[in-house]
Amino acid sequence: MIRACLLIIFMALSQGLDAQTATPTYFVKKIEGPIKLDGVLDEEIWQRQTAMTGFRQYFPSDTVSAKYETEVFLAYDNQFIYLAAKCKSAGNDFRANSLKRDYRFFDSDNVAFVFDSFSDKTNGYMFGMNAFGVRREALISNGGRQRQDFDGSWDNKWDGESKQYDDYWICEMAIPFKTLRFNSGTKQWRFNAYRLDFQDYEVTTLTPIPSNNIIADLTNMSNLVWEEPLQTSGKNISLIPYVSTAIIRDNEDLSETKATRDFGIGGDAKVAITSGLNLDLTFNPDFSQVEVDRQVTNLQRFEIFFPERRQFFLENADLFGRFGSGRSNPFFSRRIGISQDTTTDENIENAILFGARLSGKLNEKLRVGLINMQTAAQAENDLPSFNYTVLAAEQRVFDRSNIAFILVNKQAVNPNNFGETYDPFNRVAGVEYRMATADNVWNGKITYHHALTATKNKNAFSHLATINYNKRAFEFEYFHSLIGSGFDAQVGFVPRNDIWFVSPEIAWKFYPQNKILSNTEFKIDIGLMNKLGQDGNEFVQDFKLIEKSFQVEGRLNFTNSSRLNAEIEYESIFLLDDFDPTQVQDDSVFLAGGTEQQNLLFRINYNSDNRKNFFYGIRPLFGNFYSGKRFGVSGNLGYRFIPYATVGVNWNYNYLNLGGEFEKAQLWLLGPRFDISFTKKIFFTSFIQFNNQAENLNINARFQWRFKPASDFFLVYTDNYFTQDFSQFTKRNKSLVAKLTYWLNL
Repeated sequence: MIRACLLIIFMALSQGLDAQTATPTYFVKKIEGPIKLDGVLDEEIWQRQTAMTGFRQYFPSDTVSAKYETEVFLAYDNQFIYLAAKCKSAGNDFRANSLKRDYRFFDSDNVAFVFDSFSDKTNGYMFGMNAFGVRREALISNGGRQRQDFDGSWDNKWDGESKQYDDYWICEMAIPFKTLRFNSGTKQWRFNAYRLDFQDYEVTTLTPIPSNNIIADLTNMSNLVWEEPLQTSGKNISLIPYVSTAIIRDNEDLSETKATRDFGIGGDAKVAITSGLNLDLTFNPDFSQVEVDRQVTNLQRFEIFFPERRQFFLENADLFGRFGSGRSNPFFSRRIGISQDTTTDENIENAILFGARLSGKLNEKLRVGLINMQTAAQAENDLPSFNYTVLAAEQRVFDRSNIAFILVNKQAVNPNNFGETYDPFNRVAGVEYRMATADNVWNGKITYHHALTATKNKNAFSHLATINYNKRAFEFEYFHSLIGSGFDAQVGFVPRNDIWFVSPEIAWKFYPQNKILSNTEFKIDIGLMNKLGQDGNEFVQDFKLIEKSFQVEGRLNFTNSSRLNAEIEYESIFLLDDFDPTQVQDDSVFLAGGTEQQNLLFRINYNSDNRKNFFYGIRPLFGNFYSGKRFGVSGNLGYRFIPYATVGVNWNYNYLNLGGEFEKAQLWLLGPRFDISFTKKIFFTSFIQFNNQAENLNINARFQWRFKPASDFFLVYTDNYFTQDFSQFTKRNKSLVAKLTYWLNL
């Protein structure tokens, strides 16, 4: 009944509120002949072009016009979209924290252009450039409603340059149509531009965006009308081969007496089947140049989520990964290429042999995706080769809503040659209705997923419903999730089963309109978790409330870019298993399952003025923690040598005194980092992580030379040491990898 009522409400809101509103329209002229990308607007087309102007503030206020105007120009030919922007400022003190590609928006004078090439208000492309000619690009999914919908890891091949003047700077860019997906014959796209003027610290947008939406939101955009319908520009095939060599030494393997050498060859290919549908192929992929995950101090009872960083899985990743929620996601691409050591239960790398992904638009309203990946067998872990297949489809209904379907299959290949430490197959099928109104005030989803397993589990389902109301001064969200005891999604991310979780959240926002404070927010979040009692837990055999939480948070955002948050969180937890919150005690020391524990923590978070060369953030916390006390402080500090280098350190310190047999624990996580840009093509990054909870010291250093657009040479050094404290180190493993990639358009 609850599901049916929510579905009726969602569909009524979708139909009743998805109304079109008038939007600005800009006409784009077609030209003959190339434009020289030099930051000088001396071409005739720019002289005759009418600039797009009228930028309005997004920060610190969203109710006034920009102090310094931005002029945007567009043109195109059969091969490229040409963009130019003249960005006026108070002076010529332009800033960039680095010359490295994919800079952060809030770290430099820059401008960004967003294209919604299917005019579906769901997916977009962002291309940006700063005053030093450094580029960035990103994919926007899910309408850009949340920060995780903005993926800056995506990379592609395009060109551009900037030039600085006394009180303004100019950029020019050429984006190949081959880089984008769109319907052949279309004559209209949606478009927006946004800019950060660092000297005045003002964020402005061409089409106004209310500050209660993130700046990548695709709700408020202008229309682009092309002078002639766009056509595909012939064949669109890209080959990205690589060669690599490595020296590896594993000191933990006593049978290995010296370093081993490894040689690899493989690559990717991108083939445009149609203007909207793309085929990605990979053979023997190598991800050695991908930056290592930031380590964390884990005081939780469950697995921690780390985002996907591998390039092959990123384009149209939302088509496969948007299902469910962070509590129950049926497909998590990082499961591919990872297996479990059957003797230690630890995750280990599993080589991917080859794979293919077909994804994109079949028509204006239908997106489809198909992934097929094959991994290698691991005889040492009694694991056969596995084939992973994922099928997803998304049909748009009304203005911004859609109905989506997913099928995930993990299948063992030739399992008869191995033991019984694995399941021969694991499958999950699911359907979702995702609602979003045209003005983005209402959005939400309702889902049902079911697992098909070899053991035919009972209660093998997952369901959730959420609805969000977001206005300028007020926001409300309701969320509930029901995960059955038998919902086994081995290629997904499901930290907990056999639960019923309900969480309402409410927030008030205020805009003081003064020179110091930009906006404030006060939020209340409530969480209630019940255990269904169907998984055989010895302490809960029937429906029982096992967790309740109450969180109050206040936020202050200042006009100088600094931020201050304060939060109080209360939790009552009924432990279902024995648990050591410190995760460093002897095996015989733990909090017993079946006991009720309580936490009451106070947190403060301050981030300094981002405009300064010296920057810092500090996050102290203290309070009651399970059976004892917890004090901690985390943060970061650094210094920028504009625009060539940034040095800094992240830290996380926790002091835990749980009393009884527990030894007092001091948990350290230190992460010095060095980012150096020698030029716009040569970079060096060194990242050190000391984690005494994991008893590991990790050193990662990466040299990158981008000798041609999207073509790179990498030299990556990784070293790990086992350590119990700051003075005792034992070698674990180390490697030195050299990798060369080349992007070739056919």
